[in-house]
Amino acid sequence: MNPAILKVNLMTMGLNLTYALVAMLIGLVAVKFVDKLVFPEINMIAEIKRGNIAAAIFAGMGLVFLALVLSSAVR
Repeated sequence: MNPAILKVNLMTMGLNLTYALVAMLIGLVAVKFVDKLVFPEINMIAEIKRGNIAAAIFAGMGLVFLALVLSSAVR
């Protein structure tokens, strides 16, 4: 295998991993922002445990958003 090609591939993989980590951190900060600042009086985890379907859908959509951002980093 050509060392130059291997070096470029490893650099690309490293950049993709870095992008994925940064995107995950931004996504987690956004989820915390929405949870604490937008809905300060609502405890999403407690609402989901009580069976609140709307809270579960809202939290699930946040996870889907995070997954979409991370999947774009892998491609």
